[in-house]
Amino acid sequence: MAVKTLDDLLAEGVSGRRVLVRSDLNVPLDGDTITDDGRVKAALPTIKKLADAGARVVVTAHLGRPKGAPEDKFSLRPVAKRLGELLGGGAEVPLAGDVVGEEAKRVTAALTDGSVAMVENVRFDPRETSKVESERAELAREFAALVGTGGAFVSDGFGVVHRKQASVYDVARVLPAYAGGLVLAELDVLTTLTVDPGRPYVVVLGGSKVSDKLAVIEALLPKVDRLLVGGGMCFTFLAAQGHGVGGSLLEADMVDTCRRLLAEAGDKLVLPVDVVVADAFSADADTRTVSATAIEDGWMGLDIGPDTVSAFASELAAAATVFWNGPMGVFELAPFAEGTRGVARAIADSPAFSVVGGGDSAAAVRLLGLPEDGFSHISTGGGASLEYLEGKELPGVAVLSEGK
Repeated sequence: MAVKTLDDLLAEGVSGRRVLVRSDLNVPLDGDTITDDGRVKAALPTIKKLADAGARVVVTAHLGRPKGAPEDKFSLRPVAKRLGELLGGGAEVPLAGDVVGEEAKRVTAALTDGSVAMVENVRFDPRETSKVESERAELAREFAALVGTGGAFVSDGFGVVHRKQASVYDVARVLPAYAGGLVLAELDVLTTLTVDPGRPYVVVLGGSKVSDKLAVIEALLPKVDRLLVGGGMCFTFLAAQGHGVGGSLLEADMVDTCRRLLAEAGDKLVLPVDVVVADAFSADADTRTVSATAIEDGWMGLDIGPDTVSAFASELAAAATVFWNGPMGVFELAPFAEGTRGVARAIADSPAFSVVGGGDSAAAVRLLGLPEDGFSHISTGGGASLEYLEGKELPGVAVLSEGK
């Protein structure tokens, strides 16, 4: 698929031009404190290249899931502050208090060559996520008006390219559109995983629900050599084998589906052999490590056990390609972090081409203090990565090939 790129735009010349950049800055917050600024850092290269070339950069992004109206807890203020710090040079990044209103017009009109501004959370405008195309198109035209004649659009928020939303999809039909460096890098990595991965190809899937990962499991099973399953989703598979899972997370309506997947997968699908169980969902709960086939009533599995980590590590050590999406347990609570830590370390230690599939997995790498350079690529887009691996078209990417 042929798309115009950031390099193409830079070659055309951007000095004095306003450029709208859609970034993925959906960071976790504790009040006004960013607890993981990985996505801000990932967005930085494209923004900095444009600014250094003299562009007047207007950044759009979302945060959380506001209901189409301003909510203070979802304001991009902390993100604008952090972006300014990372850009350096002592200049702040001004944040308009609205999306495309009078303040957005004023802030973007005041930009000078090489400066950067942001508008507020695009999801504060209900048209951003509207199912009605004409409503999204109207907002897209207002985004385009912010950059005016000679303006351009750079799509650099890989975490949202699977969404048909105004700031991702519709604006690319109004302005000359280019793929940013982050989007191109993500697509390059995912193409490696889907077209001709080195073998053995091992996929590690975690997270809470089988239903969330069903499509990607079905898409990957024929392509991988091993599929290692941890996290809350493993208990539905264990139940499908006829084992009791106590008070562990269980999707009863998915048991038959898991039974079918186990039958189809044969020895490709590898489940935990031991788990860490607790008598309550709490960091202060009583815990013990038990066989995955011997979880008693009144106990819930909240992490994979050390024998499972060792078994998974053996598979990963022999791998040539690894894709990991989803934690192995409730890693945010210290007693249940060792499974995720152990598997992540095994991936980092492996000589394989290794991809961390965004979301909680990327957050876990940083939260647990693991070296990011131990992985070949840490994706910024969990959902988008999974949909690509499922074989789905990503609207925000497809629209870039239409040309404006």
